[in-house]
Amino acid sequence: MMTSRMFLSQFIVLIPFFFSCSYSTTFTITNNCPHTIWPGTLAGAGTPQLGTTGFRLDFGQSVKIPTTPGWSGRIWARTGCIFDELGVGKCQTGDCGGRLECDGIGATPPTSLFEITLGAGNEKDFYDVSMVDGYNLPLIAAPSGVYGACNATGCASDINNMGCPKELQVVGGGEEGGGVVACKSACEAFRLDEYCCSGEFANPTTCQPSFYSTIFKRACPRAYSYAFDDGTSTFTCKANDYGIVFCPGVNGMRKSDTTPTREQSNGEDAGMVSSSSILLPLPLPILLLTLNFFF
Repeated sequence: MMTSRMFLSQFIVLIPFFFSCSYSTTFTITNNCPHTIWPGTLAGAGTPQLGTTGFRLDFGQSVKIPTTPGWSGRIWARTGCIFDELGVGKCQTGDCGGRLECDGIGATPPTSLFEITLGAGNEKDFYDVSMVDGYNLPLIAAPSGVYGACNATGCASDINNMGCPKELQVVGGGEEGGGVVACKSACEAFRLDEYCCSGEFANPTTCQPSFYSTIFKRACPRAYSYAFDDGTSTFTCKANDYGIVFCPGVNGMRKSDTTPTREQSNGEDAGMVSSSSILLPLPLPILLLTLNFFF
């Protein structure tokens, strides 16, 4: 018969495996812009959509969205949106099929993107902020590391009003006011292989930084400026939370005490949870003390 001490030793050996299998990550999305945004989410191939794929977020509000191990996808913010009670409408930037919930439809360029592939178990996450599809809002992604510090990345610069060439500008109005609301990529603006890294330019040898991608890179040194801008733009980490802040330069990069929004414009639950609803694993030292008490 197995003694309690033998059982405890085998159980402790299994503890790291248990935690690696049950590990999960959250995305904490904050709107620091002086206007409403409508974040959207899109899962990559082979991974499920998140609990919400689109929702409204007013100034100062934050939400936490749980993920599953191995999740891959992207997150962005839409601006200048109008939706009816059924969640049907349109956005000035980042639109995803004219609906509040994107439901598997990606963002219409130009849009600033947060992209990530979460590592399963103890494998590392790979993440970046990309301007390859253009730019609509400043965006910073700051992970909270499990095993130590991780690198923040993104673009805090206001490219729309500080450097977007006229030929790339998207001009609009609405809640944010008139003026430039987004900045196209050269690929989106001109549809040339040399800018899109396609055709004979579909490799890192022939597709080099252009005059236009350099503008994005100077403004956002840690963000992707063109398709093969990997060396200074991809980061790895093992994190339990990714703080995704839109417009971080407005009143500093801070999180509001405002209660997280839980409703869409049509009044339905967006599938988001507050931080108090997230169940975190019991720290290992406390668990061992508990086990020793019982044995």
